[in-house]
Amino acid sequence: MPASNADPASDEDIVRATMKDVARAAGVSIKTVSRVVNGEASVAPDLAARVRTAVAALNYQPHLGASALRRGDGRSGTIGLLLEDVSNPFSASLHRAVEDEARARGVQVLTGSLDEDPVRERELTRVFTARRADGLIIAPVSADLGHLAGEVRNDTPVVFVDRPASGIPGDTVLSTNTVGATEAVRHLLSYGHRRIAYFGDYTKISTARHRCEGYLAALAGAGVQPDPALMIHDLHTEAAAEAAVMSVLAQPLPPTALFTSQNLITIGAVRALRRLLLHEDVALVGFDDFPLADLLQPAVTVVAQDPAAMGQMAARALFARIDGQAGAPRAHWIRTTLIRRGSGERAPDETLLHRKLSTPL
Repeated sequence: MPASNADPASDEDIVRATMKDVARAAGVSIKTVSRVVNGEASVAPDLAARVRTAVAALNYQPHLGASALRRGDGRSGTIGLLLEDVSNPFSASLHRAVEDEARARGVQVLTGSLDEDPVRERELTRVFTARRADGLIIAPVSADLGHLAGEVRNDTPVVFVDRPASGIPGDTVLSTNTVGATEAVRHLLSYGHRRIAYFGDYTKISTARHRCEGYLAALAGAGVQPDPALMIHDLHTEAAAEAAVMSVLAQPLPPTALFTSQNLITIGAVRALRRLLLHEDVALVGFDDFPLADLLQPAVTVVAQDPAAMGQMAARALFARIDGQAGAPRAHWIRTTLIRRGSGERAPDETLLHRKLSTPL
């Protein structure tokens, strides 16, 4: 017979092993296979070993939905975690803390990046609930999640992390964003800076708006009138932030200090200052810590959130609801911390700044 040019069988064409197949291969009952697969300790060691051998030989994959239906508590042993971008250091640290809490309970975490996209937010919510996740932790894209009401079952608890939301009920875990931003700008003011530029994330994001509010509150408290030319919004990448800082420093009256309200924006600002050879002259305080910030020269002063504590609190709040905790949704606040490292601890020198900016690189 001539060799076939057909593609290998697709997943749908493969006949998957069933629990009945495993039971037959191991010479045990289906109930025994179920107990071993679900991690119950009541099975004799020799029988359990036979079942595991058969599972490996047949490449048996349990059906999570069916397993949940068979469990007495109806749970799947999974939770969903929807974050803005799991590659961002803040999200990665938060994710690890949730994962650690879940692992201690024998629960698996299904994770996805939302990329500030409400369509993806709805898609991932639908996918995770279809897999019967026992609960969801969401860093919401928009403030009103009413559009998800049809995707989230009434008995599925939800916890919002990093940002508040309405439309579906849920506990919330937040950083003290406004307080932290106010502290950062007051710190710069205390060194004599009055022309302090603000570089912020998308204004549709509540944390960006709250940090801008803190910036304005600090200026108002010092009697400093904000300059719209020094306030740049809707930056979301390192490249956009770098370009924005370069542009602002090219103004006739450049700022002597920068407040960057998100870690990727801070990284972009650092690159711009180094390109202009102003990293020793323009003060900088960033919101959010980031890897190696303490090893730069100068090391970067930041208002640090505690994403690990936020993730831990979000997971514990979710598991409490899964375990039956009742009552109205609660807000949990995690304090920020100003970490002084050098970049934000310098007085303004406008004469030197103007001279450097007027000298070709």
